[in-house]
Parts: sequence; C-alpha cells; structure tokens
Amino acid sequence: MSILKLQGRTRAQESSGAIERMYITMRHLFNRGFYKPMGVSGETLRESLLTLRPEIYGSIANDKAELEGLLYVIDRLPQGIEECRFINLTSDEGYGNSHFKPIVPPKRRRNCYRIDEEQMNIEITRGRSEIYDILTHLTFLFIESHKIMKRVLIDEEGSVNRDWEKLEVAVTQSEELTQAQREVALTHTASILGRTFHEISRLYPKFSTPENPDRFLRVIWSLGKMAIREAVKNEKRIITFSPVLRERLGHHIHGEIWSNDIKLKLIENKLMDRPIHIISANMHSVMNTLYTPCALKTELKKKKALDIYEELSDSGNGSLRNKVTKTALDKGMFFIEDKSGTNIDVQIFDTAKLEDGFSGTKFSELKTEEKPVIIVMDYAFGEQAYETMDELLKPFSYQENEVKMNVKSISIMGKAGILEGGKGDIMIPDAHLFEGTADNYPFENQLKKSDLDGHGIKVVDGAMITVLGTSLQNKDILRFFHDSTWNVCGLEMEGAHYQKAIQAASRLRGSIDEEVKVRYAYYASDNPLETGSTLASGGLGTSGVKPTYLITEKILEQIFNS
Repeated sequence: MSILKLQGRTRAQESSGAIERMYITMRHLFNRGFYKPMGVSGETLRESLLTLRPEIYGSIANDKAELEGLLYVIDRLPQGIEECRFINLTSDEGYGNSHFKPIVPPKRRRNCYRIDEEQMNIEITRGRSEIYDILTHLTFLFIESHKIMKRVLIDEEGSVNRDWEKLEVAVTQSEELTQAQREVALTHTASILGRTFHEISRLYPKFSTPENPDRFLRVIWSLGKMAIREAVKNEKRIITFSPVLRERLGHHIHGEIWSNDIKLKLIENKLMDRPIHIISANMHSVMNTLYTPCALKTELKKKKALDIYEELSDSGNGSLRNKVTKTALDKGMFFIEDKSGTNIDVQIFDTAKLEDGFSGTKFSELKTEEKPVIIVMDYAFGEQAYETMDELLKPFSYQENEVKMNVKSISIMGKAGILEGGKGDIMIPDAHLFEGTADNYPFENQLKKSDLDGHGIKVVDGAMITVLGTSLQNKDILRFFHDSTWNVCGLEMEGAHYQKAIQAASRLRGSIDEEVKVRYAYYASDNPLETGSTLASGGLGTSGVKPTYLITEKILEQIFNS
C-alpha cells in the first residue's frame, strides 16, 4: 500500500515539475522574442505537455487524435489560425483602427487579426495568463498536427497516402459537398485520425459554422498540410512576441485606464463617499436579482423566480432580458462598456434608486447616504485579476486631490473545477493556494457553507488552488491536493490574485479599510478528476442557473444587511 502511495505521489511530483518547466520556458521564450514550436526551441514545451497529459487534452500522448481537446482549443483560438505559419502576439497596437477585421474566438474575448495568408496577430491585453493560455493551446495544436503528418506522409519527398489525397480533393473542391461526398471524406479523415467514423461524425457538426459547414475537414487538412511543410520543406511555424508587448507586459496599462473610468463615473454621480461593494461576477445575475421583481411583476405571478432566471439565461429570450435591462438603466444602473482593452465590462448600481429595496433585508431602515453602491465587474482572466483589483482599490488623483473609495466588501463569484462533486455544485473556500509557488492566502470568508446548505445543491468547503491555467489540469496533482492535509475542494484561476491585491490594499497600503469583508463562492463547471466531466466535455447549460442565483442572493443579502 505504501509503495502505491509513493508511486502516486511521484507521478504528482513529475506533473508538478512539468508545469514548472513549462512556465519557466514560456517566460524565457517571451523574453527571447520568438521561437519555433516544433523546433528545438519548442522542445521543452512539447515534452512537458506530453509528460503532464492534462485532462482537457485527453489522448494527447497517444498516436490517435484528440478530438474533444481539439474542439476546446479551436473554440479559444481565432478562426483560420491552423492555416498560419506565422503567429504574432502583440499588445493593443492600433489594429482596431485599420482595415483589418477583428476575429474574436467564440470562447475567449480577444481581438485577433489575419494579416495575410500566412500571418495571424493576436492581441494580448490581459497579462501573462493569456500568453500562457495561448501558448499551451498552440503547443497542443501543433502536436496534433504532427500526429496527422506522421499518419499520412509516406516518404521524405512528400508523398502522401490515399486517405490524405481523398481528403484534399474534398476540401479543395469549389462546390459544397453533398452528404455522400461528406461521408466519404469523413471516412478517410477517420482513418487519418485513428478514430471511428462514429466518433468523427458525432463531433463534426460542433466545428461547423453557417459560413463553413465543413470546417472540421478544413481544420484537419490545414493542420496536416502545415506539418507536412515543416517535415518536407523545413518551413517551420514561428511564434513571435512584438517589442511593444514585451515592453508593456506587467505595467497595468489597461487596468489603470479601466479603473479610472469607473472612478470617474462614481465621482460624476456623487457616489464615491457612499458604502461601496465590489462584486466580480457575470453581467446578468446581480442585475436580474435586483430588478426582476420590478421589471417582471406579471411574469412572477405565474412562474417561480428560478424559472424566470432560466428564461433570462436563454440567449433566444432577448425581449425578456431587454425588459429587465431597461428597468435597471432607468432605476439606478450605470453600464460602463470596456474601452481599455481589459475586456471587462462594468455595472454600477445606485441602490438608493431601487423602488422596493431588497426583500428580506433592512434596506428600508437605511438612510440614502447609507444605501450601498454596488460595482459589478465581469470576469478577469488569471493574473489579470491582480491588475484590475489592484488598480481599482488604489486612491484616485482627481483635481489635485487624492480620492479613496469607501470600499466595505469585495465578493468574488465564479466558475471553478470541483474535486468532490459535479457540475452545478458550490464551493466555499477559506484559503487560496497559488499553484507552483509557496504562496497561500487564508482569509475570513463572510459566506459560510451553512448559508447555502438546504437548497438542493451540494456545498463543499476547504481551500482552493489558483492554477496557472485551466488547460493544465492534471489528475495526479489534483488528487494529491484533494487527499492531502491541504483539504482542497476545487481549482480556479483568479482567487489568489484577487486576494493578493485585496491584502496589499487593506493591510499594506491602507487604500481601503483593513477590516474590509471578503466573500468567495464558486459553482462547479467541471470535475477534472472524473473522466468525461472536464471542461472539454461541454458547458453547464441550465445547471449553472440555480447555483449562480443562490450565491448572488446570499451576497446581496449580506451587503444590504451589513
């Protein structure tokens, strides 16, 4: 038994070492300015990723292609990147004012620009975590492309097998494929990828777009084509980092602009001296919770609040959402669309303009100057959480005066991976452990497990790991953290960064009250310890609605009763 434990721990240590090597290597390559992912300079990244074998990338270490992981990555990279030999990571360098049309990946808010047939530029405005995210995904993509190349290339002169020739004919023909032609092409693609026709057919429509229904075939062909060019003609793919990006990274340029816009809006509306409560969450749950009772009185007579929230979460129910948004804008909500490059929109709620207050609280007893001002900021991404929260909590220089916000509480609600439970369950942390470092941030969480128990949702508590990237989830490391005395219940990407900024502002700089209240709660988007329950297996759907609104209601109750 002890030998098995030792072996398990060794695998966790190997995986931990692989993550550390990846991040040291990525920083080195960034400082160098360029590298060839499938050349000598990218070897450490490739080897580390294959050693780590992240759950999200499934069968990356096998000969057969990893389809779910490929879909996950393609959704987070710009369309057409698989065709590009040159990938340039830039800062915000003015491409938004050019003729280049921005390409925004479906599952990542970042602007990308196709410069020509061979080059894709990706704007980095969210810090190092965004670079790590992109480089990890690209490493996976290029490893998969070389799997394709090895299965179709017959000799060093560039001769290819029949499956590849047939796929190429299907992809390059000018007419749209018939169903019969498509199934023939999928048969050959299945052979190339080492997968069954059933597996390929099931995943194929998930890649499709209205403009390109056969996108899956083109992605596979383009990946293989680029890898063949590397093997036969030595035309290596190259990733570069622009000089401006290398100069600006870590200087909080976007975060400072973003936070200044918020503070100016507070000053303009005479809200700076009121009790301010900051919430990091989505852009709908707080607004819907506060204004649905006023905006949808008729609907609430016929349906339960949770059913209404599910309808509001449906992207096809725009008229209902517009009704709530209009009421909110008329009754105390200010919306600040991000123009700083952080990709973090903001809502400010002046609750003094709420007609009926918030039920079950002492709202009616509060004087106008005591009624809370709530700032809701959209989700940050990894290290960007430190930049934005650090800048937001700093004093603001206004008309030669230093102005401080009267911050009373900071609440973080987000999605996270759970280690004991399933999608839609809730985690209440009491500390954040920063993966790959000795940093840990214990805190007094105002939200307790007992606050959320008894609502038909499983609630767990314990420490949370703030991981360096969700795409590097590894079962061995996570199981070690879960089973050890660390008592880890989940993992996410921002908690330690938020808490680092909060502690610096409250305990070191004195920018906010040292007794500022903090609340952290997460609902589970996946369980990386369960095969088939990782992020690559799909979204939450409506299972995320109930925990989202339950957490939101508890946060608001505490704000109005504080």
